Amino acid sequence: MPMKFVSRVTAAATTAVFVFAAGCTHGAVKPVKSKSTAEGPGAVIPVKLVNNGDGFQLQRGGKPFFIKGAGGDESKAVLKQLGGNSYRTWGASAKETKLDDAAKLGMAVTVGIWLGHKEQGFNYKDPKAVADQLNSARETVMRYRNSPALLVWALGNEMEGYDGGADPDVWRAVEDIAKMVKQLDPNHPTMTVVAEIGPDKIHALNTYCPDIDILGINTYAGCQSIPQRYKDAGGVKPYIVTEFGPPGTWEMHDKTAWGAVPEPTSTAKATWYHDAYVKAIQNQPMCLGSYVFAWGHKQEATATWYGMFLPDDSRLAAVDTMNELWTGSAPATKVPVMSTLKVDGADSVAPYTKVHVTLDVKDPQSDPLKVDWVLQYDPASYHLGGGSEFSPPTFPDAIVNANEHGADIKMPVSGGGYRVFAYVHNAHNGAAVGNVPVFVTGDAPPPSVNAGKAKLPVVVYGDQKTGPWVASGYEGNNGAIKMDEASTDNPHSGDTCLKVSYEAADNWAGVVWQDPANDWGNQPGGLDVTGAKKLTFWARGAKGGEVVSFSFGILAADKKFHDTATGEIKDVHLNTAWTQYSIDLSGKDLSRIKTGFVWIAGGQGAPIDFYLDDIQYE
Repeated sequence: MPMKFVSRVTAAATTAVFVFAAGCTHGAVKPVKSKSTAEGPGAVIPVKLVNNGDGFQLQRGGKPFFIKGAGGDESKAVLKQLGGNSYRTWGASAKETKLDDAAKLGMAVTVGIWLGHKEQGFNYKDPKAVADQLNSARETVMRYRNSPALLVWALGNEMEGYDGGADPDVWRAVEDIAKMVKQLDPNHPTMTVVAEIGPDKIHALNTYCPDIDILGINTYAGCQSIPQRYKDAGGVKPYIVTEFGPPGTWEMHDKTAWGAVPEPTSTAKATWYHDAYVKAIQNQPMCLGSYVFAWGHKQEATATWYGMFLPDDSRLAAVDTMNELWTGSAPATKVPVMSTLKVDGADSVAPYTKVHVTLDVKDPQSDPLKVDWVLQYDPASYHLGGGSEFSPPTFPDAIVNANEHGADIKMPVSGGGYRVFAYVHNAHNGAAVGNVPVFVTGDAPPPSVNAGKAKLPVVVYGDQKTGPWVASGYEGNNGAIKMDEASTDNPHSGDTCLKVSYEAADNWAGVVWQDPANDWGNQPGGLDVTGAKKLTFWARGAKGGEVVSFSFGILAADKKFHDTATGEIKDVHLNTAWTQYSIDLSGKDLSRIKTGFVWIAGGQGAPIDFYLDDIQYE
């Protein structure tokens, strides 16, 4: 499921890449500063879950509160202006500023506490890992429980997985955290968030989690039928639709002959938002509200599949739809309406063939429209989990003739799939977008698929993570690895740091930050960090003397999608004080970094613990 902005992944989802530089600096540990969202008398606004006999209701500060929310990184002030009253987060790092900002806007926040995913290496059968996760959640609750913006605690996002989702170990861990949260904070309900629903998940929730008050449901093509399906599955707790939007790529039945999934236009997607809200959210006695996805833009499956905005902040039809549903009034000015976008003739052609694409689009205000045409390579790579993805290359010279009615595109020599995009803008910050797939036959290899270009600095790990890499590649004696990515044990900066434990006395182990997650060079991904001069990170040992090697770029040229550069610092002897290390990137080809960071530790006669923070390309 798309989640991610965490990401995430995400969620989840949402999600999703040495040369030792002399003169490492030693820095003092920065204490976490207290802010208004930490403990403070009189700041809390109590939120209660009420069963009124006919259904459920949230009451915030004694008044009914129906969630009109969104998830994503676009402006929260705009969300408030258009009728929204809440937004959700997927994880709990760097939330103080967000909660303070929400309080100033008079908005409420569902605060996510990220729980480990088995497919990313978390082991729910490991008592220590589960206990560390619970302790990390406790720290988050203690820090934010009195924020006036806090609405609901969201424990996990799709941590149950995408199969049956009934693993008792997962659900018992969720229950233990929920029970702890309710003891520490009786003023805010608890929720856990799942990827769609099914009888196994609902039965597990009802059986193992009495202290979970609310079920959060991420659902796309199936959203409209949620009320009946939830009832049929035995659902008894109230629900919040925590992600909804157009169908996911995995839910589309039609595919081209070469495997591409046709994407609905932004105009057609708005209908999915509308029908999901009316049929599954509005006036449903079991429903407490919703968070629409994605309040922003992101590259996932394509450049435009999930976003409700374009990168220039122009709003698409889904924004106008939610504005009207939230307020009861249509916006004063509306976005363009795209009726059709189609290829005239065959959609599979020889190299250098000129293809004509016809566009039918109108402006509701009858204002002039500006249309930008883009040809982009399409690897037809679709994933669950919502991680960040690279942006495929575009071909500006392929656009031969173009206007608001259509375009002639001269297809490249390289074989493979492409998409022709039409981006339409009016004078009122409104936009529409659509694309059509086209295939080029022939034996010429596909274009070089390097990664999307990064805006520096890029944070691999930190409270404000911006890179796509996920710590998913566990190597060596991986059963002895424990990683707490939200440790509050004396972070170098911000709220949290990464605590790494290698619990064996011999052998070796390591973890690779990958994009996409769990990929060893078979899929496109990574990031173009050209312009970066160094990869820096802060590290410290729990006792001092721990020996760890650090590197990046470990995928060699024998892989289809390999790293274009590599580097390493071998056998670093860690100090107990935070110390910054730097890997020189001068003269390296940084156009595709798929493995963004790696640590390796060998057996040292006893288990070791060490900490990492603020890992970034700069």
